[in-house]
Amino acid sequence: MPRVSERLRIDRDGPTGTVARVTLTRPDVHNAFDASLIAELRAAFTALGNEGPTALRAVVLAGDGPSFCAGADLNWMRAAMSLEREANEHDAMALADMLEAIDTCPAPVIARVHGAALGGGMGLCAVADIVIAESGARFGFTETRLGILPAVIAPFVIAKVGESHARALFPGGRRFDAVRAQRIGLVHEVVEGIDALDASVQVAIDDLLAAGPTAARRAKSIVREVRGLPHGSSKWHTARVIAGQRVSDEAQEGFRAFAERRRPGWQPEDEGTA
Repeated sequence: MPRVSERLRIDRDGPTGTVARVTLTRPDVHNAFDASLIAELRAAFTALGNEGPTALRAVVLAGDGPSFCAGADLNWMRAAMSLEREANEHDAMALADMLEAIDTCPAPVIARVHGAALGGGMGLCAVADIVIAESGARFGFTETRLGILPAVIAPFVIAKVGESHARALFPGGRRFDAVRAQRIGLVHEVVEGIDALDASVQVAIDDLLAAGPTAARRAKSIVREVRGLPHGSSKWHTARVIAGQRVSDEAQEGFRAFAERRRPGWQPEDEGTA
């Protein structure tokens, strides 16, 4: 059964429920953030992060209605303007903690983007591993148009698109299309229409289900682990990681399956029905 609140829905599908679909359910405000939605997203991804590799193999992050996520709810932002500085810092830190919970989720996260992805919605794109967008989607770091800053999302966005694109796009707050979002590395695939969007998300899920459950997670985590390490440290770290994976039961099964020309035990018989 899906877990449902006024702001968030979590469904499970795929083989034995190993695919989680986390959907923002505030379509009347284009799935804009408020304090409750931020808290629910953090709790959801913290709980998902505690599931093992065979229990959770992929997460799809999506939005109901006309948009993926249009940033911050205006009423929530107005309320924040009246808070003291310390309370404002606490409020902003809650958003940072939510984004970090998604960023560090052990299972790969796929963002299904349509309509608007603005402000904090850009942060969600930045912390997803695979971002697939419908061609009509519109993006933008629009905070400066309201006299505020894309500050909390900045570390995640800069890690994704680089300093050059951030410096070009942060100050002016101009909106841009999915083609530019793909060109700067925020989006990985652009498709035409919602049916094609869902089909491409399914292909990404199938790819993850074809990979070894622990191998997919380790492949994701190694990107974060080697970020910023000097060459010598990264060389030894990656050698230890691959050595540990090579002797795992999962790797042994993968190589046996390859040699015997069969599917490994973790791969669904019919990926297309996952």
